[in-house]
Amino acid sequence: MRSLMRRLAQWLMISSLVMAPFAMANEVPRIAVASSLQFALTEIADDFQGASGRQVILNVGSSGNFRRQIAQGAPFELFLSANEGYVQALHEAGKTRDAGVRYARGRLVWLQRSGRQEQGQESEGQKSELPPEEAPLAAVQAAVKTWQADGTRSRIALANPEHAPYGVAARQVLEHEGLWDASRPLQVMGENVAQAARFALSADTRGGLVAYSLARSPALAKQGDYVLIPEAWHSPLYQRMALVQGAGETAEAFYAYLQSDAARRVLRDYGFGVPDMGAP
Repeated sequence: MRSLMRRLAQWLMISSLVMAPFAMANEVPRIAVASSLQFALTEIADDFQGASGRQVILNVGSSGNFRRQIAQGAPFELFLSANEGYVQALHEAGKTRDAGVRYARGRLVWLQRSGRQEQGQESEGQKSELPPEEAPLAAVQAAVKTWQADGTRSRIALANPEHAPYGVAARQVLEHEGLWDASRPLQVMGENVAQAARFALSADTRGGLVAYSLARSPALAKQGDYVLIPEAWHSPLYQRMALVQGAGETAEAFYAYLQSDAARRVLRDYGFGVPDMGAP
């Protein structure tokens, strides 16, 4: 009897190992997506489903958090990071199939609510016009000056630099203009850059430093105005993606689709710089 039970247990174990790849291949894959891609990837995923009949589940968040989760075995099959260093680190740890490909270069903008001046919500001494291209942080400078003069607090939004690549870039921009330390009492940090964009458009916030791709999205374009930040003020926002070990066929197909001309056009529409996929 014991021998029979032992053989049955071995057969069940072997069967589960044989069936596991088949099950994974038929599951809807979970994709870890940097929040700067929230609107662009939703559009691309819809196009992919229309073209292939396959679905993917997009989980949107900060690249740093996804890097940690994938390192700990989270069941993602593809990782689109806003910091290519995170993908490279996972590759070195044996968590991805290879080093992946660079799929985009992001930009940073100053974003603020539309029609601030007409709403009369600014205290005296603060300008509500959109900052000019030659001085995109003029609103931060004005907010700091007012805070130092009379303690009036006008919030400045950005993503948390601890785990959000666009937060790192925002800090570098503020440091470049000598405003990082002075603006610290005014800063409100989002868990990721998409949350920072929501903070930037809230009633009690002067504005924020967020991803260009979010400011260009139809959902936010109706609510806010923006001005581009010079790329020379921060490290390049190179974005990289890679398949995670164990990825199934649908994730592979979506990874290939993301490198197609159709997907690249969508990324360009959202303000991303798109590299030549044939380049190293």
